[in-house]
Amino acid sequence: MIRVSGLKGATEPSAALNEKPLLFSNCGKGCFVAIGAMDIQSSPGLYRILLKIGKLTAVLRLRVLKGRFETIHLKLPEEKVAPGAEDIKRIKKEADLLNAIWGTASERLWEGSFVFPLQNPLATPFGTKRIINKETISIHRGLDMKGKTGEEIHASNTGRVVLTEELFFGGKTVIVDHGQGIYTVYMHMSGFNVGQGVLVSKNDVIGFVGSSGRASGPHLHFGVKVTGINANPVSITGLKL
Repeated sequence: MIRVSGLKGATEPSAALNEKPLLFSNCGKGCFVAIGAMDIQSSPGLYRILLKIGKLTAVLRLRVLKGRFETIHLKLPEEKVAPGAEDIKRIKKEADLLNAIWGTASERLWEGSFVFPLQNPLATPFGTKRIINKETISIHRGLDMKGKTGEEIHASNTGRVVLTEELFFGGKTVIVDHGQGIYTVYMHMSGFNVGQGVLVSKNDVIGFVGSSGRASGPHLHFGVKVTGINANPVSITGLKL
């Protein structure tokens, strides 16, 4: 998070990390805030953020440390791990749909800090290396939260629902656009409580815990995308916004 305060007038800052713009929004008089993310596969080291405010330029330094992630083994039905030709077509079509969503940055809708959609223990942390059926390797780019079938799932922040569909891997999935390039993703639901295009407020019930898609039991996969990058949900909910 970058917060710039004490500015006179309405001069909005601009910044870039790895040549990708960081999007700012107003956080009060003379105050602007941007939220960014580093990809989980980024090399550890020192990165530069170029910040510009009018004619002024500053270089911010961001140190990325080496992550420590656990490895787990899962057993799933073979058809969910090695999809057939028709399923592969479906998966590609769904990937194109999702990439089109991540490529859109709308006006800010989020208000205050992000919250967890369930007040339950975590099951599988972000970044976990999953070895499925002793062969397929998958890096977990979200957060699995324990839950019982039918348990209410709440919106992490104010935003607009941009997807309510059943996906091959994610099952019944809801995606909420919070603006400023930030999206939250809710997967493996048993049912929806919202429709596409609906504006939801923080803590509104958007669906119910299930085990649809590639899931070994009822739980919620909670994901966060920031300017197209998978971010750790624990990190964004920890920001004091």
